[in-house]
Amino acid sequence: MNVNIEKGWNDELKSEFEEPYFVELANFVKTEYKQYTCYPKGSEIFAAFDHCGFNDVKVVIIGQDPYHGVGQANGLCFSVNNEVAAPPSLINIFKEIETDLGIPFSSNVNLERWAKQGVLLLNATLTVRAHQAGSHQNKGWEKFTDAVIQKISDKKENVVFLLWGGYAKKKGAKIDRSKHCVLSSGHPSPLSANRGYWFGNKHFSSTNAYLENTNQNKINW
Repeated sequence: MNVNIEKGWNDELKSEFEEPYFVELANFVKTEYKQYTCYPKGSEIFAAFDHCGFNDVKVVIIGQDPYHGVGQANGLCFSVNNEVAAPPSLINIFKEIETDLGIPFSSNVNLERWAKQGVLLLNATLTVRAHQAGSHQNKGWEKFTDAVIQKISDKKENVVFLLWGGYAKKKGAKIDRSKHCVLSSGHPSPLSANRGYWFGNKHFSSTNAYLENTNQNKINW
């Protein structure tokens, strides 16, 4: 089937788009978007891929679901549009960046600027029904995003994978650690962060140190 996605990704994933599960998933998503309010808007479902081409991927951050509130989701995990308030997890991400790198807390809550530098901001599930967290889980998205992670692991080298929380750690279990850097910690949500599992992980400085050591440009967080 025809999926409008960045050319490098399309070349890598076109066989995936023909799989029966993906055809079924696409039909499910089309029906949901017709019958209900869903997020992100249709043109942004594959925004993570469009803003960070396959050949440009240096860092992968794995989220779970898009935000399900009005105007929040923009197709990039943890990111929201600039006209809405930063969710608690994103606030804690910025707090850690400030402590780790001395970069002042950002009011620019749209993380598209990271994606443009080679950070794939990948949610496990790419769509959601408004105000119903997890409503599009177990419909095929997870299988698709597992294939994406496997493709990066197999085809690329020296990528930094940031696995925050138990769900992301499980999803990244098959990454080839012999040729990639995998950094794990608790999730930045208040529940985890306030119990000492997030703050102080220094993932942002560690990512840049690894990128420098492998002759890649650092990320301007």
